[in-house]
Amino acid sequence: MATYSIGQAARLLGVSPETVRRWADGGRLSMGRDGSGNRLIDGAGLARFVQERAAGDLRGLPDEAPATSVRNAMTGLVVAMSMDDVVARVEVQSGPHRVVSLVTREAVEELDLAVGVTVTVRVKSTNVHVERS
Repeated sequence: MATYSIGQAARLLGVSPETVRRWADGGRLSMGRDGSGNRLIDGAGLARFVQERAAGDLRGLPDEAPATSVRNAMTGLVVAMSMDDVVARVEVQSGPHRVVSLVTREAVEELDLAVGVTVTVRVKSTNVHVERS
């Protein structure tokens, strides 16, 4: 069973170790101790916590999301763009994740995209690679 220290969990969640301690002390995140008394977070419990937290975080999402079969969606901010006559390169930062997409210039104009605009990035892929860290 995978376990994580407070610091490791904080890095994975993108918060401070103190925030992880407060969540644990408040009962939001289950935490135990190893044989030396160090606080540890069970990996399965951390996964549940992350899913619950993500499900409750609807900031920036439209009130009514469009019907779609794409399940991998992230809200982010357009941080860079470049365009030529046909194609545009749009870079989005969503938390610690950077997503770069090549779309048509027409799509950028229809969506009125610009640096600083909040967008929802949806990813559907036939090839997804998962590596163990």
